[in-house]
Amino acid sequence: MNFGQAIEALKAGKKVTRMGWNGKGMFLWLKPAAVIKAEWCKDEMLKSLVELNGGEIQALGTICMYTAQNTILTGWLASQTDMLSEDWDILEG
Repeated sequence: MNFGQAIEALKAGKKVTRMGWNGKGMFLWLKPAAVIKAEWCKDEMLKSLVELNGGEIQALGTICMYTAQNTILTGWLASQTDMLSEDWDILEG
């Protein structure tokens, strides 16, 4: 698949990966938009912003990555190589 097809798969709720990535087990998924409530916030600055907004605030969707180091990266950005590659695949399971 190409990058555009990978984005469409993410929007459809699928996880995607690239054959060209060096790290094993890496994949992306789309964390959908959500409403954040003040009582959920552990960060005091964020909690203050949410409270100033009436107790709720909209969080935009973002692409997340499960990394080769077994960590989660929120707000993954594609490189030019990622965008031009044709080795994207849907991760099954």
